[in-house]
Amino acid sequence: MSKVTLKGFILVPESDLELVKSELVNHKRLTLEEAGCITFSVVQNSESSLRFDVYEEFADKASFEEHQKRVKASYWGKVTVNVERHYEIVE
Repeated sequence: MSKVTLKGFILVPESDLELVKSELVNHKRLTLEEAGCITFSVVQNSESSLRFDVYEEFADKASFEEHQKRVKASYWGKVTVNVERHYEIVE
């Protein structure tokens, strides 16, 4: 099995910014605790406060897919429902 890498960014509506920022701490912690998570980074862009740069690596496709399922069912999934996602996924 080969690792899966996701990189890109999200654009957060200004009206959701504070909620997204406050839940991001919990989202990072939960993701880093997941089986198969190698690295996970979501960082607010220094030039645009509504943009967060995302980089994550998972050990294999199965662990990446489990992460995606967890996220969709999580509070993070709810608070980021209006976020624009711009990702490239490499397997």
